[in-house]
Amino acid sequence: MITVQSISRYDKVHSTAITIGTFDGIHVGHRKILERLINNAKVLGLKSTVLTFFPHPRMVLQQDVSIQLLNTIEEKVQIMKSLGLDYLIIHPFTKDFSRLSATEFVRDILVNELKVKKIIIGYDHRFGRNRNADINDLIAFGSTLDFQVEEISAQEINEVSVSSTKIRKALEKGDVRKANKYLGYRYMLTGAVVKGKGLGRKLDFPTANLSIVEDYKLIPKNGVYVVSSNIDGNTVYGMMNIGMNPTVAGTKQTIEINFFDFNQDLYGKKLQIDIIDRIRDEYKFDSLEALKEQLGKDRETSLSLIP
Repeated sequence: MITVQSISRYDKVHSTAITIGTFDGIHVGHRKILERLINNAKVLGLKSTVLTFFPHPRMVLQQDVSIQLLNTIEEKVQIMKSLGLDYLIIHPFTKDFSRLSATEFVRDILVNELKVKKIIIGYDHRFGRNRNADINDLIAFGSTLDFQVEEISAQEINEVSVSSTKIRKALEKGDVRKANKYLGYRYMLTGAVVKGKGLGRKLDFPTANLSIVEDYKLIPKNGVYVVSSNIDGNTVYGMMNIGMNPTVAGTKQTIEINFFDFNQDLYGKKLQIDIIDRIRDEYKFDSLEALKEQLGKDRETSLSLIP
């Protein structure tokens, strides 16, 4: 898969089959659409292409700083790459871009820049300035500008939107199993390992403290989780605490991972943490000794849940 950071950087050599959307989570519902796109492209001799946008349009048009997304851009690229797409185009979404008329978007962007010959799109898709054009307009454009439009049904779109909502709600409740079922993969957190207070080491449970710079990334409910990570080509399991560290009067949320039977220096390393299951809520213990005892129990529970 070739990732292109702006529409203008597409090479214009290949004609494309395109779908358009944010595809947050790239869950099992999204994958049905993407599989259809890829199969159509192969049959028609086109390049399967996803056109997506960043920042999320709501961040720009509504200045919604509270929006929580399931994937960072880096994670989205990684997942898309595994599906067999030819191109992922991530276009910067701006107010100026949002003001393109429907004609400008279809003629100048889709046809002239991206060489579109087939569009697979939802029945309720709207586009152009003030989102004043719909799929019927797109079909009309296709008849004059020489591209086909395939409509994704209401039922399929509803399945996609329901899945996204269910995933977010599940993660907010800490129900990782349900979220993973809808995603079709383990929910992930990606960040750099930074120095912490060293408390875990004092308790004989040293932790890697994960810093996630993307403040729009949805962090699951506070608590203790079973996790895995690929470190230098090896799968390493562990347990992760998301929370405020109330036993030591913590004042901000941290993400700390204790990897089992692992003692490498990870400071500065970027890690992807895949979440397998949730063990318990975060508690305030009466003493560090009580906390240490519970961590031992958490380790045993985690080991029993590793597949």
